Amino acid sequence: MISPLAYVDPAAKLGKNVTVQPFAYIEGDVEIGDESVIMAGAHILNGTRMGRKNTVHNGAVLASVPQDFHYEGEESQLIIGDENDIRENVVVARATYSDGATRIGNGNFLMDGVHLCHDVQIGNHCVLGIRSMVAGESRVDDCTILSSNVIVQQHCHIGSWVLIQSGCRISKDVPPYIIMAGNPVQYHGINAVVLEHKNQVTDRVLRHIMNTYRLIYQGNFSLQDAVLKIQDQIPKSEEIDNIVNFIKASKGIVR
Repeated sequence: MISPLAYVDPAAKLGKNVTVQPFAYIEGDVEIGDESVIMAGAHILNGTRMGRKNTVHNGAVLASVPQDFHYEGEESQLIIGDENDIRENVVVARATYSDGATRIGNGNFLMDGVHLCHDVQIGNHCVLGIRSMVAGESRVDDCTILSSNVIVQQHCHIGSWVLIQSGCRISKDVPPYIIMAGNPVQYHGINAVVLEHKNQVTDRVLRHIMNTYRLIYQGNFSLQDAVLKIQDQIPKSEEIDNIVNFIKASKGIVR
């Protein structure tokens, strides 16, 4: 159902059973998948590619022009997967260049006032809390929670199954499975409650993750030496490999 009080450009491609409420605004270079809901006052701008069963709440703006001095008017994209809940006043910018894209995966929950800048990559099943902000070219992996008013600075990588508590400012990479809290931000243990609740790891692997992060954050070692000790002392598993590979690929983690 498309309200006669909404503006939908004739060139926009809307799937089956899409609901567009009064005063929504949808530009021409837009694709919206089946059974999505665009609520009153939402703006879906050129470059948006949206999958199925997404809900975009009042006042949200998707595919806004990048706030990047390198942007010169190129046609670029915001690509959104399926079953995301994008709440009131969320702003998501599209990519700076035509060969890039801002991406949001499947099943994410973006709370009121979240701001995602150009070229941000959000995985699947993440929760971004009220007024959290993710700066340009940063990445948030699957099943991660940013509590309210978290600020992630440019080019940061947040691993999977991470919990970042309210008000934190992140300026370096955060490896998987851990909790970060405070200002300045510090390691506050592993995200054991969520990992156990979701049945992601056995008790044995959970102990191995704990021991891994003791070597990284509580041992008196350089990061390089900690990685060597992990490879030497901690039994291998997919989770331990994820941690080691993350650290090896990182340009610097929060210590």
